[in-house]
Amino acid sequence: MRLARYLAAAGITSRRKAETLIQAGRVKVNGRVVRELGFVINEEKDQVELDGWLLHREEPVYILLNKPSGYLCTLADTHGRPTVVDLLRGVTQRVYPVGRLDYDTEGLLLLSNDGDFTHLMTHPRFEIEKVYEAWVQGMVSRKAIERLRAGVIIDAVKTAPAKVRVLAKRKDRTLMEIRIHEGRKRQVKKMCASVGHPVVALKRTRFGDLTLDGLRPGEFRYLTKDEVEYLQNLAKGQIR
Repeated sequence: MRLARYLAAAGITSRRKAETLIQAGRVKVNGRVVRELGFVINEEKDQVELDGWLLHREEPVYILLNKPSGYLCTLADTHGRPTVVDLLRGVTQRVYPVGRLDYDTEGLLLLSNDGDFTHLMTHPRFEIEKVYEAWVQGMVSRKAIERLRAGVIIDAVKTAPAKVRVLAKRKDRTLMEIRIHEGRKRQVKKMCASVGHPVVALKRTRFGDLTLDGLRPGEFRYLTKDEVEYLQNLAKGQIR
């Protein structure tokens, strides 16, 4: 097996990013730094290390979590704050968040130890639709909605057109449903702020066809084989 593929199978990252780690000299095989991208290992005999940590290939696992607010999308926090992996009681594999939700954002989060799956789910060119419900400050006008639908400038780059509709209005707040296929950092919050309506509370409710049905905040379940194959085919453009 090629070394980059092994790193992806160990849940570290995608094969493409694994090549960057190899070229940076961060990977050792049997105690020796390897920088050759086409290097082949015997996964049964060779010992592979990343930054001094011995890696083990595990059976791939795919998890859907209903993330509550107040949890970080990381494996550990230097300040001792709770992380999403703290919620995965009984999961023995070392899994990583597939993309990220902010500390104060709730909702559907995928986790896996399959680096190639993570790449398919998170790279913008694969265009998997994500659906969010956002409570924002103020009464959102039709003009603001049309701006979001057409695309707005955030971080000096225009967003792709979004599907936006108003779900409810209460006093000085508006609940919007926002559908996007990009995954830029804090994208929904920045989009709403750009039209003058900062986000008060944000929840991701759907990823592709996956929903939070049956899961209370903090609960998780394993994806079925059919669900994993559906997401992979969706990302590859085999489903529309």
